[in-house]
Amino acid sequence: MEQRPTIFLYTDGASSGNPGPGGYGVVLKCAGKEKEISGGFALTTNNRMELLAVITGLEAIKWENARVEVYSDSSYVVKAINEGWLERWRMKGWKKVKNPDLWQRFLAVYSRHRVVFHWIKGHAGHPENERCDRLAVAAGAGAAASGIKLPDDAGYLESLKQSSESCAERGLFG
Repeated sequence: MEQRPTIFLYTDGASSGNPGPGGYGVVLKCAGKEKEISGGFALTTNNRMELLAVITGLEAIKWENARVEVYSDSSYVVKAINEGWLERWRMKGWKKVKNPDLWQRFLAVYSRHRVVFHWIKGHAGHPENERCDRLAVAAGAGAAASGIKLPDDAGYLESLKQSSESCAERGLFG
């Protein structure tokens, strides 16, 4: 069987206002080839964009069982994997977990590959992380500031709706 090269996946997410307009940026590198991916939403959070960057990067990989080295400045994402948070959340049925829609989507694509996560310090001069940050900001806040109508982040809006319903059920609103 042919040994395929390792894929290096660099990611970043950004949100102006948190929540606010947000975006994600991805740089994929493999065997001298590079690909950039970005996207943005009208209202979202930084953590959602950090996670969506990883998901989008993994979904862009066409091979099954690829060796992937992910570099992210998101403690939220890296610790969820490396410290076992994600497995505990899944085993508890996603109760009281933020972004369960994205974590479930992540698990579906993560399971298709051999992935190792590395945390890198953000805004510290790492070339690919800086590129991802520029992509994320341009796709989110930059696009919004330019008058581009960004799509809704349906998962974020659904979480707001569920949070409001939960507060009403508890009698927190009159």
